[in-house]
Amino acid sequence: MFVAAGLSATVGLTLFALGQNMNMFYTPSQVAMGEVETGRRFRIGGMVKEGSFISESDSLKVRFETTDFVHAVPIEYEGILPDLFREGQGIVAEGSVDSRGVFSASKVLAKHDENYMSQEVKAALDAADAVKSNTSLQNISER
Repeated sequence: MFVAAGLSATVGLTLFALGQNMNMFYTPSQVAMGEVETGRRFRIGGMVKEGSFISESDSLKVRFETTDFVHAVPIEYEGILPDLFREGQGIVAEGSVDSRGVFSASKVLAKHDENYMSQEVKAALDAADAVKSNTSLQNISER
């Protein structure tokens, strides 16, 4: 009986620890619509919005927006960005969103060649494009 209780407790604690360390992936639209609780660590992926990149001259702090072409989420990061980071390119960032709706990144990853985009980012952009297309069609049919 003690062995079964000990084994159950061990399995329960292991599953709890794994769940706490899991970084879920969200799109900018999901974050903008409040699907992520403040302070929870997760990954966000999308394209770096053109014209959104701002760099502080006296530090490594940067600010930019990532978008799925439906919504954009501001990201703040302090550190060295990947060499291939630039506006209009796909990124995945890890971190959490604060009460202002700003994503504070602890890590930023950029795509590594012209033909690569992470499957998560591609799926998110495809889904956002489908939503945008459906909304456009609905607006046309309502006229």
